[in-house]
Amino acid sequence: MNKKDRLSEKMEFAEVLTEFVKGLGQYVSAEDGQWTVKGFIDIFKNVYTISSDTKIVSKILEIHLFPMILKFAEEHGYSIVLAEHQNWYPDLTFVKQANQDVKFAVDLKTTYRDPAFPGHVNGFTLGSHGAYFKNRSSEKNIQFPYAEYSGHFCLGIIYTRNEAKDLNETEVIHVKELEDGEIRVPPSRYSVTSVESLRSIASVVRGFQFFVCEKWCLASDKQGSGNTANIGSITCIQDILDGNGVFARLGEEWFDEYWMNYGVTTRMKKGKAIPIRSLKDFLDFKRGDKSLITPMNTKKKVKGREKQCES
Repeated sequence: MNKKDRLSEKMEFAEVLTEFVKGLGQYVSAEDGQWTVKGFIDIFKNVYTISSDTKIVSKILEIHLFPMILKFAEEHGYSIVLAEHQNWYPDLTFVKQANQDVKFAVDLKTTYRDPAFPGHVNGFTLGSHGAYFKNRSSEKNIQFPYAEYSGHFCLGIIYTRNEAKDLNETEVIHVKELEDGEIRVPPSRYSVTSVESLRSIASVVRGFQFFVCEKWCLASDKQGSGNTANIGSITCIQDILDGNGVFARLGEEWFDEYWMNYGVTTRMKKGKAIPIRSLKDFLDFKRGDKSLITPMNTKKKVKGREKQCES
């Protein structure tokens, strides 16, 4: 497939996926914005509250949304290939049924609003910049070689964690509207609460905001986690929704080249070879135009208060 056709396919896919996510908030939320998932239920109708731990919320959201994602794929002529292993990229591969050379990588990314920095999220990672990213024909830790994908997208979910005082992660709830038939009391280490209805149970998260964006548009020039080769994201909510990452004005090719060379390419500084780990240094090294770097709205203290980035 030539470059023009790939671009056309990508634009079409981005358009329908963006339209699709507009309805997901209603699918996962009650009228008051609370998550409709309240916990786990056993055969004795005990409802076990869940943790607000990011990994747990992310996995349950993925399960909750999957039927809708599958329906979307079928309606638009795509098959979905799931990652064969937990740490493989991407979460979902959309393969066009009419032309299986057309593939799109879609990663589900969830993050919560940072209460200490209004207008910012905790951040998320955008995949590895290691083996499969550098070698676009590599099959290591990736469902299909990177070069086979016509586009790399994030289906993102931003949410607010509910106050810890309203939640008890070792609580079991008896719901009166479910109380017909056998009820078995759980082990004594759990506190037991009775409520009238499932809606009475506090959700761990609320206030969902969905977005779709190509991953290079969300990238920062810093790693997203300490010792692993993961690409970091921007954190300002409005910039995320606008796809206004540090490479937004430079383009995807600069994003690719920078992260392929992150920490590997060196430049001389005060007589020493220093690994390049900032976009400014990389553009200096490549004689690129530094004025095209999109300024980042970062989490910083300003005159004793948090810098705000309104969404």
